[in-house]
Amino acid sequence: MSLPNEYPDFFARFYDVIYDHVRSSSDHDYYLNKILESKGPVLEVGVGTGRFFIEALNRRADIDGIDISPEMILVLKQKLPSKHHKRIKVQDLCTLKMPRKYELIIAPFRVFMHLPEVNDQLSALNSVYDHLLPGGKFIFDLFVPNLKMIAEGVDNMNDFNGEYEPGKKLQRFTSMNADPVNQLSYVTFTFVWTENDKEYTEEWKTQLRFFFRYELEHLLCRSKFKSYHIYGDFSEGELTRDSKEFIVVCK
Repeated sequence: MSLPNEYPDFFARFYDVIYDHVRSSSDHDYYLNKILESKGPVLEVGVGTGRFFIEALNRRADIDGIDISPEMILVLKQKLPSKHHKRIKVQDLCTLKMPRKYELIIAPFRVFMHLPEVNDQLSALNSVYDHLLPGGKFIFDLFVPNLKMIAEGVDNMNDFNGEYEPGKKLQRFTSMNADPVNQLSYVTFTFVWTENDKEYTEEWKTQLRFFFRYELEHLLCRSKFKSYHIYGDFSEGELTRDSKEFIVVCK
């Protein structure tokens, strides 16, 4: 059985086709530009199936990647020449141990929200800090909590309906209910796909910890980081009441 923050094999298998559809290009452009602007080595935390990693590597970035999910790393390795396999590792952010330090470390697409406990959040921040070169940066993103969605939940929303290969259908349904006291969203993903003239259904349950602004600021102040700034979008605009993203840049 997968841990709540590990992706099962069927999720990893269909990850690219779904998130190419449901994710906007804004975060892709933002993180890729940050990687390519870096004057030193880069580490991507939660590298997954290589949404940023492969393009950055193809554009000659000196980049390594870690992910807690062996299934995601397996999918990524299948896309890479064997000479680059040493760049990616199965590791937990809270106990990060890499052989070198980095100019930039990124944790895109809500990676930090998979850490429900404060002690783990601090361990992760401090592990990152210890792996940065002097003057280095850590960038990660979270969503700004949607209070209406927290109150009402989501019931079996069909967020993908298409094909994963020509003639092979795939659907994904998402449900969510929230615990506002413990600031946890409990999410169920249901996959339905056709293969060899049969229909298959698999379900995965996970949880995400949501954060509010000043809680996040207090957490960062308790970490080893010397300074930080929280932006409200991937253009690094300031936070406003309409912001949907926290983009956190720590130095």
